[in-house]
Amino acid sequence: MASSSLQTCALLLALAGFTISLVTTMSNGWKSLDTATVLVTTDWISEGLWMDCAVTDFGSIQCKRFPYMLSSDPHIQACRALMICSILLGFLATVLTLLGLKCTNIGLSDEEAKMKFTVTGGFLYILGGLCSMVAVSWYAAMVTAQFFDQLYAGTKYELGGALYLGWAGSVLYLLGGILLTCSCKGKKRQDYSFNKYAYSAAQGAHQPHNYTKNSETMISNKEYV
Repeated sequence: MASSSLQTCALLLALAGFTISLVTTMSNGWKSLDTATVLVTTDWISEGLWMDCAVTDFGSIQCKRFPYMLSSDPHIQACRALMICSILLGFLATVLTLLGLKCTNIGLSDEEAKMKFTVTGGFLYILGGLCSMVAVSWYAAMVTAQFFDQLYAGTKYELGGALYLGWAGSVLYLLGGILLTCSCKGKKRQDYSFNKYAYSAAQGAHQPHNYTKNSETMISNKEYV
């Protein structure tokens, strides 16, 4: 019962991380521009992986997609690929985990097979969390390096709110995956201990019989002498 509750909580954490990572991928707030230090006609500028947005003086938001996806900076393209991999791994992990949970009866009835599905889902969640963590941290490192580089001639952005959201989602991703794998390992260790105890009990039950048999043999030999 405790293992089933742990698996459910782990799945909820991982699903929360998966949802946050999905929102982070589609967000346009990966980096923002402080317009107080730059002579621009807009009040606020932000940029994501797919488009940039600006808020005009009249309060309207205008977003524009990047004209050529392959013409973006290499680190942006790498972050896109990592976030897409994170989402795909999270989706696959969710399907496998739902099939392997102890409280579900979807397609599988063998306990060992369900445990394997759950462990696989946990590892995929961990991989998805690592992908999103690397993408968000890499993007933040590039923004920070450009901001403090005195020789950088381009526009200097600051860290956007989507990066902090991505870090939180990555942590939930990893935490959910680790709890899933630990719940299955705990169940396997418990089964091993039970089998070992049963084997020891069986050995103890057979020992008096052998002792009695050996004693009768010794008595027979003594009478023969």
